[in-house]
Amino acid sequence: MEKKITFNELRKVKDSLPDGAIRQMAKEFNVSEETVRNYFGGANYTNGKAVGIHMEPGPNGGIVLLDDTSMLDRAKELIAAEAV
Repeated sequence: MEKKITFNELRKVKDSLPDGAIRQMAKEFNVSEETVRNYFGGANYTNGKAVGIHMEPGPNGGIVLLDDTSMLDRAKELIAAEAV
C-alpha cells in the first residue's frame, strides 16, 4: 500500500523508536539495520539497500512516497507499545 508522508514526519517516527527497535525490525523484516535506517530517510547504500522510498522536494523536508508501509506501520506499533 503506497503512502505519502513528509520527510520530517518520517524522521520523527524514526527518532521516536524505542531503543533496540531498529535491530528488532531488521530481524523481523530479514534485512540489515542500515536498510531499516534507509527506509526512514537514511542514505547508507554501502551497508544497506534501497527500500522503495521516493523523495520529492517540498516543504517539511519534502514529500516521501513509500511503496510499502509495513515498516512504518510496525514502527508505529513499537512506539505505541512503548508508550503503554
